[in-house]
Amino acid sequence: MSRMPTTALLLIVLHLLSVAAAQRQASMALPGCREKCGNVTVPYPFGIGAGCYRDNRLSRDFELACDDSGPSPPRLTMVSRRYRLANISLAAGEATTYLNATRSCYNSTGGLVDRNRNTYMSINYHSSYLFSSSKTQLVSLGCPTLGYFDDGSGHYVSGCMSVCRPAQFDLPGRCTGVGCCRSAIPSGINFFEPKQTNFPRGQPRYETIAAEATSCHYVFLVQTDWFDSEHVIVNRTDDFEVPVVLDWAIRNARKCSAAMGNATADFACRGAHSECFDVDNGDGYRCKCSKGYDGNPYLDGVGGCIDIDECKDTDKYVCYGVCTNTEGDYTCKCPPEETGDPYVKNGCRPKDKFTVALKAVTGVGVGVILLGSIFCGTCLALQKSNLMRTKKKFFEHNGGVILQQQMRSYNGTTGGASGGFKIFSSEELKKATNNFAADQILGRGGHGIVYRGVLADNSVVAIKKSKMMEEAETKEFTREMLILSQINHRNVVKLLGCCLEVEVPMLVYEYVSNGTLYQYIHGDKGLNADTALDTRLRIGAESAEALAYMHSSASPPILHGDVKTANILLDGSLTAKVTDFGASKLAPSDEAEVIATLVQGTCGYLDPEYLMTCQLTDKSDVYSFGVVMLELLTRKKVLCFDGPEENRSLVSCFVAAVKAGRHDDLMDGNVRKEMGPEALEEVTHLLMRCVSMSGDERPGMKEVAERLEALRRYQRHPWGHAGGGDLEEGEDEKSLLGRKQQCDVDYKFRPHDVLDLEGDSTYTYSL
Repeated sequence: MSRMPTTALLLIVLHLLSVAAAQRQASMALPGCREKCGNVTVPYPFGIGAGCYRDNRLSRDFELACDDSGPSPPRLTMVSRRYRLANISLAAGEATTYLNATRSCYNSTGGLVDRNRNTYMSINYHSSYLFSSSKTQLVSLGCPTLGYFDDGSGHYVSGCMSVCRPAQFDLPGRCTGVGCCRSAIPSGINFFEPKQTNFPRGQPRYETIAAEATSCHYVFLVQTDWFDSEHVIVNRTDDFEVPVVLDWAIRNARKCSAAMGNATADFACRGAHSECFDVDNGDGYRCKCSKGYDGNPYLDGVGGCIDIDECKDTDKYVCYGVCTNTEGDYTCKCPPEETGDPYVKNGCRPKDKFTVALKAVTGVGVGVILLGSIFCGTCLALQKSNLMRTKKKFFEHNGGVILQQQMRSYNGTTGGASGGFKIFSSEELKKATNNFAADQILGRGGHGIVYRGVLADNSVVAIKKSKMMEEAETKEFTREMLILSQINHRNVVKLLGCCLEVEVPMLVYEYVSNGTLYQYIHGDKGLNADTALDTRLRIGAESAEALAYMHSSASPPILHGDVKTANILLDGSLTAKVTDFGASKLAPSDEAEVIATLVQGTCGYLDPEYLMTCQLTDKSDVYSFGVVMLELLTRKKVLCFDGPEENRSLVSCFVAAVKAGRHDDLMDGNVRKEMGPEALEEVTHLLMRCVSMSGDERPGMKEVAERLEALRRYQRHPWGHAGGGDLEEGEDEKSLLGRKQQCDVDYKFRPHDVLDLEGDSTYTYSL
């Protein structure tokens, strides 16, 4: 019998070793199923072909198809929806697809001339996919346009506004609102249908945001890091695709605990060393291999997650001693004749006795430690000294020295304390708010964050931490603080003090316990259809008295600039208190109008005249207060995107209802029940004057307060209620309203003069 040649025997051994190694490699697809479509790996639970994917019984989202029959590159698609997939990540639970960007093009007069097919993506309720809120955002290209999308039921989800600016005045940054804007999307979104609102050209009120308008506007969802490449071309007119990231999960159970408790064959984590974890986006769970294992945790048995040989991956698993692989882990020890730390380079040393050299090294080490301790102590002392100097620098920069002098001067003049106004240290406010803890936040606004704080004397206060302050505002800060601190009105939130040793000064106000008027009107508890009309009129009258006091009695007069229900607080007895002077201005002594470079305020409450002229006057507050009274009497939000375009603004609806004689229907249930026709006409006339487009036609806040208080007194009499009996001819002396009713008034207001923007959001327009 002849012997087998040595070369042939060696080849057989190598083949057997390669087969054994292949058996230990992690598999991604089910046995016998296709694992690749072009350069895209298709891991199970995804699969191409029958029996190769996970069937979740509610949808076939994991069934994929690969078209590689033509000359073009292979195309991987979802069978159930025909969306193309460019990538699938098993570890991240993500899949990348492509959508066409929605395009609308307009001519020089603003007329629509072309648009592509409205692109939308619908994922049903039981789908395994949701849009990734962390890696996907909404983008609107071109200007001027408002791009947004809804949830399929007509409810707004997310959007942004892109305006135009002449090329010679370009601002730094990419996609920051000029020619291009972007906004985040919330989690749990499974439907996307883009929509646009165009702003017609050639109209004076749009000329600032429509300068050099682009011919085409786009709105689309896109992968967030798409902006890292050169894709943002504002003036483009072509059609293009954008990548969109989807989060996938096993969603036949809400959480791992529910899926594991079922303990059926439907549980997705099938690997012998797999684990289940809950996902962040929506309901459901995903699987991962346990520590020390790698592979596909969705495959059955030991073929899915296999042991990692940590000793072969020295970059990730460090060992400078003797490494031994174990099942799911590894050990690292120094050689038998050495001791030390095998996880540190040169950490293993021979087992020698404590030699003289080692003692010398130890002594040197102790000395170094002592010197290091002295050095660290000196550094800490210097750091504390630098911190004190920085606080002093901020204190002086923010006008603290001047404010102290003014307070001493005021105390000397009045012979007492400056209205209880105090300058707090930053440490006092940190301690009062538990270092500005998140659970102490009372609210967030356009100008900063308000925290609840408890001072050393156990008094509860509200501390406003502003976001920023311009240099011009800093110069006037001390003067304004001292003037605002002197406001002593029961319906104005009291300013108790400030902190000036920080970069942006913090303000300390009295604490009002019952939330905002907005929460009272639109929240789950508070105002409802049965709330007495007298309560509503009292809140309105108290708020009007506070504004009238600031306009007429403060010296110098104070213009609020951002009157809205969110800036009117209610105490335990529902007494109104006006707050948030973040947009307020001190009226000049010569009564000249305040001219602003930035229009500040809240959409829906903004005075249209102020928005167009940048001139803030006391009549701007009157307009905003008129909107507040409408909101209080109708219990409707000032802006609503659910209905037709002409009904989105509460002011527009009110004016249209008055024109048609249907304003009674707009009022809340108890208002219609209690208010008689004479009182209804009085309040209608007053509110129509308040929301007039012309500031000259609006009443002063003092007159508004007096009218509301008179209306309230009138309502308390029997003849003031609906159904309380008609007044006889000649009984005008019984009327507490103080004027003859005007039922046929030429109201000069056009519904389309109100900007159609998102409600309850504070914006700043650069004009």
